[in-house]
Amino acid sequence: MGVAFAIVLMKDLLAVIMLLGIYGLLSASFFVAMDAVDVAFTEASVGAGIATLLMLVAISITGRSENPVRHKPFLALAVVIITGGLLIYGTLDMPYFGSAAAPIHQHVAPRYINDSMQEIGVPNIVTSVLASYRAFDTFGEVVVIFTAGIGVLALLLVVRRPKDIEKIDSLNESMHEEHLILRIVTKMLIPFIMLFAFYVQFHGDFGPGGGFQAGVIFAAAIFLYAMLFGLSTARRVINQSLIQILAATGVLLYGSVGVVSLLNGKEFLDYSALSSDPVAGQHLGILLIELGVGVTVASVMAIIFFSFAGRSEKKLLQDNKDSQ
Repeated sequence: MGVAFAIVLMKDLLAVIMLLGIYGLLSASFFVAMDAVDVAFTEASVGAGIATLLMLVAISITGRSENPVRHKPFLALAVVIITGGLLIYGTLDMPYFGSAAAPIHQHVAPRYINDSMQEIGVPNIVTSVLASYRAFDTFGEVVVIFTAGIGVLALLLVVRRPKDIEKIDSLNESMHEEHLILRIVTKMLIPFIMLFAFYVQFHGDFGPGGGFQAGVIFAAAIFLYAMLFGLSTARRVINQSLIQILAATGVLLYGSVGVVSLLNGKEFLDYSALSSDPVAGQHLGILLIELGVGVTVASVMAIIFFSFAGRSEKKLLQDNKDSQ
């Protein structure tokens, strides 16, 4: 009875995940219809793509039973309630949603639309806002992403490989060798996916794209390779220590641009300090910080995927022992 209930619940969860993915794609199409192509790009790659994949990986390593709770997290519950109450209280002074009298519609948005081309020299206004006008805020977002990757590593802690790694390799190989057509097609597609990621990375000044979208697309190529060729093969190709170093390198590159601005007598992340021509400095600064964003996002996505998938290796070995 319990097993049957677990199977039904698992099917319901898979259906919900698929519906969420479909909803993400529909949302992306709505954003395209409203000429918000950058937002649509992000929603399609993150909301409908990577988020759906990570949820499926999380379900695949979830057991049928739950460990008994040994503590009562009343303190954590109190912190969540207080924080939520403060956030709700902070929204009371905000203007109504869609109000034409909101400050953003009175002076912020017109400033970006009318002056960004002269001040930043970038045709894509979204990139101007995120990478220049709000560069400090975007830096905080990158730090949050990096912190999330460190948190996953600390919680899952899959640095050590299982002792029966040879047996796991043979099991993975037997599971993947039957998908010969998919593996051949994947070998052809992965270079183009990575090439498209580089295009999105370095074309964000002139069209939809940027470091966030490019990092997710590049990570998707890694996920595709790992799912079709096995985790052990993917680990041999992609060094785990290297991607952890790259995740920190991207954040340091972003912050270093701000430090250079300070050393040249300008404000933090004021790219005009990078060149004698202020507009050329803006281009160089945006290029560097977007590169840092892309490297960090791709590395953290890979860290999260391999951390979750590493735990599924132990589950695969346990299921094989149970079947024997």
